[in-house]
Amino acid sequence: MKIGNPPESERMVRLKIKIHCTECGKRVPGGVQTGEEYGRSLEFQKDVKRLKENYLCGICRDKKRVQK
Repeated sequence: MKIGNPPESERMVRLKIKIHCTECGKRVPGGVQTGEEYGRSLEFQKDVKRLKENYLCGICRDKKRVQK
């Protein structure tokens, strides 16, 4: 999963951050990718915190769509 919108010239890094679905508890497959500079910023930490609180896996996200 990619977080942020780094410029194309920026090097991408893979981070091992444990993010789980808030409904069923499944883990994000493949970890998290982001730009090297963005990964060190305070904004990135806020985005990760928000993502951990609201992440839905594909199955749970589709169930929610069908219910609407």
